[in-house]
Amino acid sequence: RAGAPFQYLAVQKTAPPPSVGLIRLQRPQALNAPPPPLMAELRRALEALENDPQVGAIVITGSEKAFAAGADIKEMQDKTFQPPPRSGFLSGWDKVSTVRKPPPPAVNGYAVSLAMMCDIIYAGENPPPGQPEILLGTIPGERG
Repeated sequence: RAGAPFQYLAVQKTAPPPSVGLIRLQRPQALNAPPPPLMAELRRALEALENDPQVGAIVITGSEKAFAAGADIKEMQDKTFQPPPRSGFLSGWDKVSTVRKPPPPAVNGYAVSLAMMCDIIYAGENPPPGQPEILLGTIPGERG
């Protein structure tokens, strides 16, 4: 296990070494939409697995219904404007794309911004493709 307990993630390593570090997103009520606390936990888990010499690879996954559905619209509804780039609004998101052991997401179901930050996507049989932001009149965020 990587550090202190997680609220939004389950982290485990396969045995015997060399191990695969498996990070499972666990926020099913919001289709694993990643709020800042989830992304902080993900960064911490990635750093721990990246620095573990027994871990040879890292995989990020979600549930069968959703890998990570993108922004949590309920969380954003009270915001009136986009924060300026210097505010650090997306700080921590870069770890997914800069980790030395690039984590391919194992995707089933909805997968938007978080999956798009990875170099390779291992997709199940039925991940819905596309950018749902168009239905809200916005453009893709993060690295979309």
